[in-house]
Amino acid sequence: MQNLDLILTLTGGFVAALFFGYLTHRIGLSPIVGYLLAGIVVSPHTPGFVANIDLANQLAEIGVILLMFGVGLQFHFKEFWAVRRIALPGALIQSLVSAAIGAVIMHWLGWGWPAGIVFGLAISVASTVVLTRVLSDNNELQTQTGHIAIGWLVMEDLFTVFVLVLLPVIFGPAAVGTTGLFTAIGLAAIKIAVLVVFTFAVGGWLIPRMLTNIADTGSRELFTLAVLAIALSIAVGSAYMFDVSMALGAFLAGMVVGRSEFSLRAATEALPLRDAFAVLFFVSVGMLFDWNSLVEAPGLVIAALAVILIGKPVVAFLIVVLMRYPLRVALSVALILSQIGEFSFILATMGTDLNILPANASNILVAAAIISITVNPLLYRAARPIERWLNRNAPDLMGRVHARSAPAPGSADQVTPQPGLFTTVIVGYGPVGQTVARLLQENNIDLTIVELNVQTVKRLRSQGFRAIYGDATRIDTLTEAGVKQARVLVLSASNIRGSSEMVRQARVLNPEIRIIARTAYLSELEELRDAGVDVIFSDEGEVALSVTELILKQFGATPEQIDRERARVHEKLFFPVQAEETETKKSWISRLIG
Repeated sequence: MQNLDLILTLTGGFVAALFFGYLTHRIGLSPIVGYLLAGIVVSPHTPGFVANIDLANQLAEIGVILLMFGVGLQFHFKEFWAVRRIALPGALIQSLVSAAIGAVIMHWLGWGWPAGIVFGLAISVASTVVLTRVLSDNNELQTQTGHIAIGWLVMEDLFTVFVLVLLPVIFGPAAVGTTGLFTAIGLAAIKIAVLVVFTFAVGGWLIPRMLTNIADTGSRELFTLAVLAIALSIAVGSAYMFDVSMALGAFLAGMVVGRSEFSLRAATEALPLRDAFAVLFFVSVGMLFDWNSLVEAPGLVIAALAVILIGKPVVAFLIVVLMRYPLRVALSVALILSQIGEFSFILATMGTDLNILPANASNILVAAAIISITVNPLLYRAARPIERWLNRNAPDLMGRVHARSAPAPGSADQVTPQPGLFTTVIVGYGPVGQTVARLLQENNIDLTIVELNVQTVKRLRSQGFRAIYGDATRIDTLTEAGVKQARVLVLSASNIRGSSEMVRQARVLNPEIRIIARTAYLSELEELRDAGVDVIFSDEGEVALSVTELILKQFGATPEQIDRERARVHEKLFFPVQAEETETKKSWISRLIG
């Protein structure tokens, strides 16, 4: 019976999430809104199918672990370091001030201080998923605003991880009084420090070696399984051995893998499972929503939304302006932070488990999340109109803001072009890829090599090449390789699985890129041509052409005749021409034979 409940919960949750996620995406909203609505539909508080909320919560725990693993995997010190002067103080000050505002308001509305503080912290944290989606939809991930916003969110995530560690210490069954608070914080810091040292010292030595051995097998399933096993085992081990949250352990595991050459492949192959379980996390949160308790306390929802949509953006705007950034950057960063998401729910879930938050807190948070996530893309697009309105109606104030602003060090509005004449991405480093790479390098042309053999990638990097370890059929791998900025993409291997899909993904990233592909059989030409390849070379065709040239030489053909026939065969086999042109051409071979 329990197995049936599990299947029904998974099926019902995924089907409802797919339906509402697709619906909300089609009308221009975040799919997260659809996932939350799906949870409401399959909850005990609405008629129809009712999922098992206990099983959903257990599956959602896996989603939290994989979510934190993904955050650690994508945490890059270099990107954060470039905007550290604004991201570090900005995120901490904004989180603390927003949490304080939320705590005061909720206390004024009748909640206790512990509940107000935890709820204030929950509504002070923005959603990484929503933020990156909005930036991506507006093509601003690689702008100054995008760099600051991502760095800001990284610091918020780290701050939240520390809060998740401290909450059980302060409010758990073994909680201490005010006098022992600093001792508890010190012990928690020591435990975290020991865990960090242990994970990076032991894990940093063991995990790359283990993944190298797994990668050498060539099995995608084993590699995916290895990444999941690492994330889950370190998360669970952190909870049982160091008495800290599984979320922190998963975050550290992600950082260890992220420092190795396996970070990209782990993200592209293993983390899609994270997305599936993260969907169940949002569904499980939606299942907690009760319309009745919401109707009884609409003022609490309005208060939470006031902090999220007004308090947080105002605090963030003032911080960015005081740090002497341009008005447009300040408005954009402030508005994109005016939402809450996954980490808010994680904090609220822990607060509920520790009996800190009242029963209706989750309902208020879900309602506030649905509304804030829904309006966030609209608010972000309003940054430019708001800027024009301020310049028109408050010219003196805006003049002083513009006069104070200065270019931010290390964060330009546009991505710096790659060095070299132009960028070429080569997929595969077999004999053909090696020859192409050598010729391009000799001609001073910038290139990137994508390869699935980890030993080859290590050797190439030691030789000074820019090499990416990953599956080129994944859009994340192509993005990391620089296809968006590249002029040419070369598929040098003839046995690439999913080469047509790779071409389509490359076209999505860069419609203007020139794609040159190699294939084993002439029968594959049409499929690659339909996918968008510009130039195709077939092993079968090249062998046939070489044999033909040899025969022509033996029949006494001149070099000019051989060149002309080679061009004709190439055109016919690889670059079809209009039918009427083909009919007017009389083959030199036909004339030769008689």
